[in-house]
Amino acid sequence: MVRVRRRQTRRALAAGATVDPALTAVADAVEGEQAAERPCSVTSLAGLLSVDQPRASKLVAKAAAAGLVRRVSDQHDGRRSLLELTEAGWAHIADVRRMRQERFAAAMRSWSAKERADFAGLLTRFVDALDG
Repeated sequence: MVRVRRRQTRRALAAGATVDPALTAVADAVEGEQAAERPCSVTSLAGLLSVDQPRASKLVAKAAAAGLVRRVSDQHDGRRSLLELTEAGWAHIADVRRMRQERFAAAMRSWSAKERADFAGLLTRFVDALDG
């Protein structure tokens, strides 16, 4: 488990990425909220990323400067803005998912179909247990 944590800390799945992994996390969180049809503000993003609001604000500014997200007016509350992915943001998310799938496929290339299925089931069970 220590090796897994260390590889995650080094962001092994992001190897070769052209965008800062923190900005990928922003885009991924915004995409998740859009997919669930929930509004995403800087405050809600802070909760999703487990960071404070000023840090979330800085990350959003960087993600917007990178062209991954944009701020739009909240139609229900003119005092706040909501976040949405740009075309470049959607393309980035697709690229990251493709890259992750390729990394997983390469790591499991020598595994049998049963081993991959067993692993998928156990990993899903593990992640579900983490979520409580």
